[in-house]
Amino acid sequence: MKRLASFILLWIGLWSYAQNETIFEQATSAYNDGDYEKAITHYLEILDNGEHSAPLYFNLGNSYYKINQIAPSIYYYEKALLLKPNDPEIRNNLAYAQNMTLDAIEKMPETGFSKIYRKITGFLSFDQWAITAVVFTILFVALYIAFFYFRYASRKRIAFISGIISLIVALISMVFAFVQYNDFRRDRPAIVFSEEVTIKSEPNNRSQEVFTLHEGTKIHVLDSLNEWKKIRIEDGKTGWLMDTDIKMLKDF
Repeated sequence: MKRLASFILLWIGLWSYAQNETIFEQATSAYNDGDYEKAITHYLEILDNGEHSAPLYFNLGNSYYKINQIAPSIYYYEKALLLKPNDPEIRNNLAYAQNMTLDAIEKMPETGFSKIYRKITGFLSFDQWAITAVVFTILFVALYIAFFYFRYASRKRIAFISGIISLIVALISMVFAFVQYNDFRRDRPAIVFSEEVTIKSEPNNRSQEVFTLHEGTKIHVLDSLNEWKKIRIEDGKTGWLMDTDIKMLKDF
């Protein structure tokens, strides 16, 4: 009975994968023919089937960009970048889309240490750092075993030094994976989808207006209260807006 259930699950998985591949090809064909809205419909159908990937989000971003829908274009480019943080093509297309937004927000200056920290830890995503840690841990174990089986001192020395290096890399990778994961959980980015939204000083419509944002602007959610979200923009300003004005990026 268990074998039958496993076979059925495997068959369903393969059938779903094949179906998504067919839809993806139809979407790509529609995109190449210039029918971007049809391509979007197909790509969204794949999302509804539960598949999430950087190429899928990237193609959605491209499709929305072609029909001048900047907010969803930036939204899907950003989602693609979450899954593939160092992809130059995604970053390049995202920059083109961001140039079409109305809000010119200057980022807060970073210290030299902060820049170095982000550059090193951001070289890989937290899951990629975790995989690196596992690989080098296995390599360390293999070299540790080899050290005891090698007869010659030169080979033992190489195995010992290589094992120590592998262990150090594994430990550093684990630390970076932990740091990246905590940063990922703490950061709650979103994209403004309303054409124009007024940011309030408090979570109510009677409070003072502090500044205005437009569609496509990236913000970071700090807190929530009922239907209100407290947000921060790149220059450090904070305020409140309705949660219907934005879409969270990490809603995988």
